[in-house]
Amino acid sequence: MLKNDQLSQWDQDHFFHASTHLGQFARGEIGSRIIAGGEGVYIHDRDDKAFLDAFAGLYCVNAGYGRQEISDAIAEQAKELSYYHSYVGHGTEASITLSKMIIDRAPDSMSRVYFGLSGSDANETNIKLVWYYNNVLNRPEKKKIISRWRGYHGSGLMTGSLTGLELFHKKFDLPLSQVIHTEAPYYYHRQDRTMSEEAFSAFCAQQLEDLIQREGADTIAAFIGEPVLGTGGIVPPPKGYWKAIQAVLEKHDILLIADEVVTGFGRLGSMFGSTHYDMKPDLITIAKGLTSAYAPLSGSIVSEKMWKILVEGTDIYGPIGHGWTYSAHPICAAAGVANLQLIDSLNLVSNAGQTGKYLNDTMRSALSDHPNVGDIRGEGMLCAIELVKDKETPTFFDASQKIAPSVVAAMLDKGVIARAMPQGDILGFAPPFCLSKTEADIVVDATAKSIKEVLG
Repeated sequence: MLKNDQLSQWDQDHFFHASTHLGQFARGEIGSRIIAGGEGVYIHDRDDKAFLDAFAGLYCVNAGYGRQEISDAIAEQAKELSYYHSYVGHGTEASITLSKMIIDRAPDSMSRVYFGLSGSDANETNIKLVWYYNNVLNRPEKKKIISRWRGYHGSGLMTGSLTGLELFHKKFDLPLSQVIHTEAPYYYHRQDRTMSEEAFSAFCAQQLEDLIQREGADTIAAFIGEPVLGTGGIVPPPKGYWKAIQAVLEKHDILLIADEVVTGFGRLGSMFGSTHYDMKPDLITIAKGLTSAYAPLSGSIVSEKMWKILVEGTDIYGPIGHGWTYSAHPICAAAGVANLQLIDSLNLVSNAGQTGKYLNDTMRSALSDHPNVGDIRGEGMLCAIELVKDKETPTFFDASQKIAPSVVAAMLDKGVIARAMPQGDILGFAPPFCLSKTEADIVVDATAKSIKEVLG
């Protein structure tokens, strides 16, 4: 008898799962998978079946599973001080130390860190700070936020609105009116196939300029974007993109929010995506890699430019009216300190760049000639394969065929976890930074065999 028989029934009867077809799960049409443990890049379920996790949970277990250094730090902090709040100037050794460690690693223009628990709440914080900033500057109309189609910024009301994916809007009455969307920097999906990357970047910048002109620059507060599109398809920006976009934002005095929930702390082979692409953000969103998901922790890194205005605002209006009960939770902060120390001591950022390049190069060598592989793209320890019906046009499969989910299911049978990305037949890979070249070869082999199995 399998160990998880009873738990599977409780799971089906009582557990509300995220991003799940609720009807299929409740009827037992979707099976339950109960994860019991992990080590390095592998996890195992309660039936002792092991899987190479080539998506690091949800791009978040950057240091790898089973890191005793982080779990020991969590335990020691829990024994010493399990909780105290960060309101009215209170702090803990862990939260203060982690703040310093983050600023030491962040781009030079950044000044302070506000802590939350998830990327969603960090982006909610960012929008409130942007609105507060413009109110202090007596610009009450400058409040709209520009996001990109296919961007992912969370699942709250505001952050779900910022997210530019249909699934996160459908039947939730989103997006809210303060959010408007512009062109995704998705070069493979360009309508004009003759465009170079630089020309497509210029086109995206012109689309942004046109949107600002239609809406009125005096109504636009900020632009939010991931350095590399994540859940929208793992799409690195085309050449010249961020330079062209930032020129438009600077022209119209529009703040830049860099959502680095995925890219922060090393996934691109650089500590931050902002430095990797020479972005000059006013706010940076961090989460996943901050603790390698050993504890829930997020942050909004505030630039010195914004910090000065926030200080001015509290001199006028009194204490800032924003806070979460668990902001800067000491157990989570202790996990963050241990995680960043471990990332440094094991040189994991460098490995993410080097082994990530090997993973991408090996994927291209193995699959570029396949008639249904339209695009293989990536940066650092991020990789995506886009499957198409006809790569010459390109022509895409109908979503009802569920090609990518079928390939991912075949890979799971071979002991490798990849992700079928939303809105397209895209295989996503974001392994832990400790991935070895031998383990990268296992991922590539399972991918190639599974694509052949599904598509021939």
